[in-house]
Amino acid sequence: MILFQMATSQKLEEHFLTCTICTEVFENPCTLVCYHTFCRKCVVNYTKTKPEAISAKSLLCPFCSKMTKVSDPDRPVVEWADDVKPSFVIQGLLDSFGPGSKDTTNCTCCHAEGETTPASVWCSVCDESLCDRCARMHKRFPSTRHHDVLDLSGEVNIPRKRKVMCNEHKDECVKFLCKDCKKLTCQTCCIIYHRKCESVVTLESELPALKSKLLNEKENIRQKQILIEKKVDTVKSNVMTEKDRYVQMESKIKSSGKKARETITVKENKLLDELKEISERHIEQLNADIKSGEISVQMYRQQAELIDKTLQSECDMDVYEMYQGCDAGDVEDVGHTDLEEKGRIARITFRQDSDKLSRAVDDLQLGEIDVLYDSVLDLAATPVLRDTINVTVAGDQRDAGPLDVTALVIHDTHTVVTTDNWNMSVKSFYTRDNQSCHSKLSLNSGPSRLTKLQHNQVAVTVWNKTIITVEVNPDLVLLSTITTNKQYWGITSLTPSTLAASSQSPPCVDILDMTGNVLRSVSPLCSGTKILKIPWFLCTTRTGNILVSDCSHRVLCLTPEGDVVFTYPPTGHTTKVNPQGITSTNTGDILVALYFQDNVVHLTESGQLVRNVLTAGDGVDRPYGVCADGRGHVYVCNFISGNIKVFTCSNTE
Repeated sequence: MILFQMATSQKLEEHFLTCTICTEVFENPCTLVCYHTFCRKCVVNYTKTKPEAISAKSLLCPFCSKMTKVSDPDRPVVEWADDVKPSFVIQGLLDSFGPGSKDTTNCTCCHAEGETTPASVWCSVCDESLCDRCARMHKRFPSTRHHDVLDLSGEVNIPRKRKVMCNEHKDECVKFLCKDCKKLTCQTCCIIYHRKCESVVTLESELPALKSKLLNEKENIRQKQILIEKKVDTVKSNVMTEKDRYVQMESKIKSSGKKARETITVKENKLLDELKEISERHIEQLNADIKSGEISVQMYRQQAELIDKTLQSECDMDVYEMYQGCDAGDVEDVGHTDLEEKGRIARITFRQDSDKLSRAVDDLQLGEIDVLYDSVLDLAATPVLRDTINVTVAGDQRDAGPLDVTALVIHDTHTVVTTDNWNMSVKSFYTRDNQSCHSKLSLNSGPSRLTKLQHNQVAVTVWNKTIITVEVNPDLVLLSTITTNKQYWGITSLTPSTLAASSQSPPCVDILDMTGNVLRSVSPLCSGTKILKIPWFLCTTRTGNILVSDCSHRVLCLTPEGDVVFTYPPTGHTTKVNPQGITSTNTGDILVALYFQDNVVHLTESGQLVRNVLTAGDGVDRPYGVCADGRGHVYVCNFISGNIKVFTCSNTE
C-alpha cells in the first residue's frame, strides 16, 4: 500500500503537479481563467516580461497567451497573482500527494529527533502521526489528552489540513475571518487592520456555518446537475428522434427526385415512341419508293431492249408498230406517280427549346428545407413593440377586423398574412425595396382562421362551409376551394396531407384530408360529458398534438386520437378565462390570447401558467389571433382596433 501511494504520488507530481515554467512541483499554485496552472512567482515573472500584459493589467498565460484580469491592478505586479486561487482539483492533489502532504507512515515527533519510528496513530487536532511511545506521552498531557486520534493499523482516510500563511506576515497562519471585510487574516492583521471591524471570528468557529452553506450550495449544484442530466437525456432522445426524421426527410427528397425523374422518363419515352412510329413510317415510305423505282428501272430497261431488237429487225411492220406504241404512250414513267404522292413525309427533325427546358429545370421544385433555430424567441425577455400593421387598406368598405395571423418567409421576404372578416378578404403585408406593400384576396364570404400549409401556402376556413388554399408569393393567389359539410372555425395543419378543423355544431375537432373528407371526428369526454363547447382556434404542437382554444372556458391539448393531454385551467379549477388565438413555439411553449383580459399568456408545454407576456399596457386590445415566428417576433391581432401589433421577445436583437 505504501509503495503504491509513493508511486501514485510520484506520477501525479510528474504529470499533474509540475509547473511547466520552472518544471518543479507547484509552489503556491494559481489557476488562470484558461484553466492552466502555474507557480505564482513563475506566472508573475513571465508577465513582467510582456509589456502588453502590464498595460492590460492582466496576468498572461505562457501556454495559450490568454489574459486573466486581476482584482486590484493598482497593487505591485508581484502581488497580482496573490488573489488567484488554484483549482479545487490541483489543490486537492497537492494536499494529498504533494510535497507538503503529511507522512502517515512514520512518527512525526521521532522524525524531528532524527529517528525513524513507524506511526501507529494519527492525531487529527495536532495534525501529526505518532508511534506507540509518543502516543502514550500524548495522552499524559492535559492539553492533548482529549484529542481525537485515529488508529493507523488498518486503512484509514487521513483528513488533510492545509496551513495558509499570511501574505504580509509570512510566519503567521491565517486563522481568523473578518466577516465585515469578507477576508481571511492572521492575528497581526486583525490587530492592525481590523480593529474597527465589528465581526472578526476564528475560522474554526465559523466552519459549521460555512459547511452548512456549502451543503446548501452542494444541494443547489446537485439540483442543477440533475436538471442538466435531464436536459442531456432529452437531447439524447431528440438526437435519435431527429436522426429518424432526417432519414424520413431523406426518403421524401429521394421520392420527390424519383417522381420527377419518372415524369421526365415518361415524357422521354413518349417522344421516343412518337419518333419510332414516325421514323418507321418514313422508312417504310422510302423503301416503297426504292422498290417502285427499281421496278420502273427494270421496265425501262426491258422497253429499251425491245426497241433495240425492233431496230435490228428486218420487218418494217415491227418498226412501225413499235413506233406507234411509243407514240401512243405505252412506254410510261411507271414510278413517277408514286414518287410524287401527296402527304408523304419529306423529313423528320427534333425541335428542342433549350431555353424552355433550362427554365423548367430551374423552376423544378422538389421541396424546401425549413430550419427553425432555438433560443430566438425568449419569452423571459421583456417584449418590445416593433411595429403596428394597419390592416385596413384602400378599397375596404369597413374598418378591418383581423381574426387570425401567421408569418412566412417568401424568397427572403418576411410576410404577414391575416384574415379580415369585416372586409371578406385575406391580406398579406410585406416590405419590398424599403416600401410597405400589401396584397388583398377578396372572397364572397367572410374568412375566419388560417394555418400555414407549406413555406408559401396557407389554408383558410370560410363562413360558406369551404376551406380555401392560398399561395403567398408574397402576393396572394387562390389555389383551390374545398367544400365541406360543416361550418369550420379553427384550422391547423397536422401533416402535409391532413388538416384538423374545429366545428361548433356539434362541438368537435375533425381530422380531414385535403379534399375535405372527414377521416375521424374527435369530441373528448370528461366524466362521461363532452367538454368541447366553442372550439374557435386550433394549432399543432411540436409533438403532433392539437391545442384547442375553447373560448367558453379553457384550453385543451388533445392527441389526434382524442385523448386529453392537459387542460388550462386544470379541470376543477374555478379560474375563468376567455381564450382566443393560440400558438406553439418550436421550443414547445404556448402563447394564448385572452380576449376580455387584454392579455397574452405564456404556458409551458405541459399547460402550466408562467406569466402574462403581453398586457393592455403593451398595446394589446381585445386580442384574437396570435402567432410567433422564427425571428423572435410575436404577432397579435387587435380585432376591435383593426391592427396587428408586432413585438420582439428576444435578447439577441
